[in-house]
Parts: sequence; C-alpha cells; structure tokens
Amino acid sequence: MKRKFFVVAAILIGSQLQAQLVPTIREQDTSLLDEVVITANKYPNKTSLTGKVVTVITREQLERSGGKDLAQILTEQAGIYIGGANSNAGKDKSLYLRGARVDHTLITIDGVPVYDPSGIGSNFDIRNLSIDQIERIEILKGSQSTLYGSDAIAGVINLITKKTGVKPFGANGLLSYGSNNSLRANAGMNGKSGMIDYNLAYSLFDTKGINEAISNAPNVDRDGFQQNSLQAGFGLQATKNTRIQPYFRYNKIDGDIDQGAFTDELDYTFTQKSYQVGVRNEITFGKPKLNVLYNYNHIDRLYIDDSAKSQNGFDKYSRGSYKGAEHFIDAYITTPVGSGSSKLTAGADFRTSNTDQEYFSIGFFGPYTTKYSADSLHHNQLGLYAALNINAKTGFNLELGNRLNIHSAYGSNYVFNINPSYLLNNKFKLFANVSSGYRTPSLYQLLSEFGNKDLKPESAFTFEGGVQYFSTNNKFSGRLTGFKRDVKDVIFFYFNPSTFQSQYINQDKQKDHGAELELSFKLTKYISLKAFYSFVDGKITTVQNGKDTTYFNLIRRPKHSAGVNAGVKMNEKLFVSTNLSWFDKRKDAYFDAATFQTVNVVLDSYILIDVYAEYAICKNKLKVFADLRNVSNSKYSETAGFNTLGFNGYGGIRYNF
Repeated sequence: MKRKFFVVAAILIGSQLQAQLVPTIREQDTSLLDEVVITANKYPNKTSLTGKVVTVITREQLERSGGKDLAQILTEQAGIYIGGANSNAGKDKSLYLRGARVDHTLITIDGVPVYDPSGIGSNFDIRNLSIDQIERIEILKGSQSTLYGSDAIAGVINLITKKTGVKPFGANGLLSYGSNNSLRANAGMNGKSGMIDYNLAYSLFDTKGINEAISNAPNVDRDGFQQNSLQAGFGLQATKNTRIQPYFRYNKIDGDIDQGAFTDELDYTFTQKSYQVGVRNEITFGKPKLNVLYNYNHIDRLYIDDSAKSQNGFDKYSRGSYKGAEHFIDAYITTPVGSGSSKLTAGADFRTSNTDQEYFSIGFFGPYTTKYSADSLHHNQLGLYAALNINAKTGFNLELGNRLNIHSAYGSNYVFNINPSYLLNNKFKLFANVSSGYRTPSLYQLLSEFGNKDLKPESAFTFEGGVQYFSTNNKFSGRLTGFKRDVKDVIFFYFNPSTFQSQYINQDKQKDHGAELELSFKLTKYISLKAFYSFVDGKITTVQNGKDTTYFNLIRRPKHSAGVNAGVKMNEKLFVSTNLSWFDKRKDAYFDAATFQTVNVVLDSYILIDVYAEYAICKNKLKVFADLRNVSNSKYSETAGFNTLGFNGYGGIRYNF
C-alpha cells in the first residue's frame, strides 16, 4: 500500500513541474481585519473590533485536511499540543492549550459549553464529534470565564457545526480509504424552503488500528476503533423577528485499548455513547437581540476487561460504567450602545449536572466494587454575566466583562476581564487582556469516596498582550502574543501516610508563561504560506514533606513547537499543500507495572511532514484527493510507552452538489 501511495503522490506532485500558474476563477481577497468571528463576544463581530486572540480554521481548511480527525487538525495550530493525536485512534486525546492542563480548556459546540460530568476532571472528549460534521472552528485564547464560565482558563475551542444550505436541496459527502484498513465515509443533505431549513448528516470511521501500547510480547494485537455519528438540525423562521432551531447530535465509539504504558492487553474494550439535544431561539426587538438556548448533554462510557485472552493488569475481570447528564440553559441579550458599533451583552446561565458510576473487579485479593448514584453525585450552578464592548471611531476598543458564579457546593466566586485594543492606520493592532478565570471542582472531586465538600474552585489570573500587523494589500499579516498565567488553589490528590487516607484538596500553585508568533503570507494569487512558533514554560509549587517545593511540571508538553503550511493552486482544478510540524523534546513519566515505580523519561523531539493534493472535476462539485502523512516515516513518541503512526496515507473523493 505504501508503494501505491507514493505513486499517487509522484503523479500529483510531478504534475506541478509541468503546470503553469494559469488564471483561475478570481477569488475575493478578504482582509483579516474584516473577518467576522462569533466566539470572542458571543455575537458576530469583526476582528478589528476586538482585542481578543482568535484563530479560525475555515471550512476550506477542514476539507483540505483529507481524512484527518479533529485532534490531528487542532495539534497543527499555534499554541496547541494534543498528546495522542497521532497515536492509535482509540487512544485518549489530551488537549493542552498554551501548556495548560487538559481541564483548563473549555470545549463548546455552537457556543454551548459541553462537559463530561462522569469524568474526574469533567473535560469533554473531543472524539465525541466527527470532523465531517464541523463547518468551522474558532480558537479563542486567554481566560474567557466572564462569558463562558468554568474551565475557560486557557481558552475556548468553539466547534461550529454544519448548517443549512440556500437551495431547496443540497447534498455533500466523503469516501476515503487508507492505511491500517481505515475507512471514512460521510453523507449529508441540507436545504431551505420558505420558512423552514434543515440539515442531516451521518459519518462513519472504522480502522483496524495499530497496537496502542509499545510491547515486546509475541502475540500483540491491533487495537481497532469505530465511530458512528449522526447530526440533525432544523430551522423555523416563525415570524419576521423569531427564529427557532432545534438540533440533535449522536456519537458512538467502540474501541480496543491496552492496560497502560508498555503493557499490551488483548481483550480490553470500551464503548462510549454521547448525545446532545437542544434548541436555540433568536428573538429580535428592533436592534436588540435575545438569545435563549437549552442543551441536554448525556454521556455513557463502559470499560470491560474480561481477561479471556490475556491478563496483563491486576484484575482477572473488571467492568466500569460511567454515566453523566447535564442540563444547560443560557439566556442573553445583545443590544447596541450609542450610535456606533458598541454593544452590551448581558445574560444568565444555569447548569445542573449528575452522574451514575459503578465499578466492579475481581483481583488477587477478591472482588471489589464501588457505586455512586445521581442522587449523591450532583451539583447546580448559576452564572450572571455582562460584557460591554466599546468601539470608538478613533480605532480604540475596550471590553469590560464580569461574572458572578453561584455554586450549590462551595458558594460563589467572581471573575472579570479588561480587554483594550487600538487599531492604528488599519495596519497595526495593539491589544492586551487582563482577566481572571476559574474551574469548578468536578462531581467526583467533590462527592466521591475521595471527595472533599470543602473544595474551592481553582482560580486564575491571566495577562496577555501583543501586536498584530496587516499589510495594505492583504498579502501579509502577523501576530505576536505574550502571556502569563497564575493559577492558585489547584486541586491535588493527597495521600496521608499516617492515616492511609486519600482526598482531593486545594494545595498547589501553577505559574505559566509563553509567547506565540503567527505569520500568514499570500505570495501570489495562487500561493499561500502560513507559519507559527510557540513557546511555553511553567512550574508548580506544591507541599512536600511540609515544605514548599517548586519544579517544572508541564510533562508531555513541548516548550518549543513550530509549523509551516504551504499551499499552491496550480490551476482551476489542482491544489497541493505541504504541512511541516516540529515539536521539541518533552519530559514524561509512567508507572512501571513490574517494579511498581514511577519512571521519569525525556521524549525526543520530532518532525512530521504531510502532503495533500486534490483535483476538482464536475465544476468543482467532485474532488479526488490524496493525503500522505509522516512521509519521512519519523519514529517518535507522544506519550511514553505508546506507539504512534509511521508513514500513513489515504485517498478518496469528496462531493458537494
């Protein structure tokens, strides 16, 4: 198969040598100053009118990513590293934004925060949404708790799903096949007629996978993975000023996993089902607009190790069931202030969460079981928030925001943000953001057998600032950002050596800082180039043996990373791009099941080179593509003890009628 993919690549890339940059259909040049984003202010706003740091992954970029999944696309962006992105498909995906912990980045779907109430950290698993059902991604960096609440300490990643079309009927889809017997298929339809619009899509991803853990055992297996996703949305323009949009999303994952670092397992499986159902209502009262939305999020995870084929763990049999449910209601109004483009956003949101958990195992010392019900593991929180976005004609912009969060367990906490920016001659934008953020303790940390009802929320203070440049001909833009983030009351799992009791407590202090440089060139009408460099460093102060101890703790996260992406539109039909990603060496630690000791290691730096090509036919309605990844066949580790993909390639077709 590898030879076949190189032949395809040679044909597609070789055609570049003979192709000339002939005139193509003229594409409208749009300045990044005029790009409209939603996540920064919770309403559509030009980037020139906000000082927040936003990165946009467009629909075109997503389509030109071949068969990559969400984790692989995100880890190619400045300031983001995802451990497990290029490991086996069933391997957990640990998302680190600006070096922050995985539970310090909030995931939203169409602006709605989504959590996993059944998890220890409550962070949402990004595998629960198929990339084929995403229209656009907006990455909002820096503390955003004033508008979005808990977990938005490092930033917000807003996954914007595909919406309706403008015709009565439209259809789109994808079919691809590649390495490790990987099949990806997607089919969707959408349309609009009168007051009603709709969209419906189904996605399938199935792969035989690779062996998840590094192992020298003679009978290692492949750990397969299958994902089925369904999405449906409807829109009703009930009146001239009222729009109602109900939606439904469903995702089911079945996968094989291993016991841990360097520990293979032949019969350890997991099933993860999740769905979100809700409705968004938009009511216009002249210029003010009221948004009222409701979302129900349900997650059901099941892990089974029956040790029928192998027993590499401590248990002969284990079964863990984790169910979480969450209701979320948000109502906010956006209204103009004055005669310009200044606006006030004010609202309230309410979140109630619960979880059912049950674990049973038979080990060396007999059976063991734990069980928690939704009656005992639940909490509620109410948020009251407001943000004033002032836009002066002189180019000065200022956002002032605040939120009061009222929690059923610990009481209340308050956060704020001050975000000034100044646009000089439509070329330079100076910006700064001073803000506080928070993360509420999870249900498990509050109320489980290791829980602590006296836990306080983790609280953060963040400062970021920088400059962005836009050339007058829209051919070049660049942004340099520096940030500093201090988090206190970090939740820590504490073991008391005297009483042999364990409990979650507020103990640690985390201090991180870093910088990001992002560059975008449009060398000609047909050649574009993007590049970035990211740096992050951090340390934690904790109590060891009764004394404060400070040390570097950003394990699995590179201090330095960089990427370059070059795209060439050879003619009106052929497009070719190359992506290079470099990640610096990283510290890691794993548990050695043979010695019962924690082993500290340093993972080597690595480079990944990907090549993508597509050829359009039928007036751009049908595109044939080839996606070659890690073409240099780099040998590397993202997580100690786990395998990563070597050279792998995929080919397929994409249609849009």
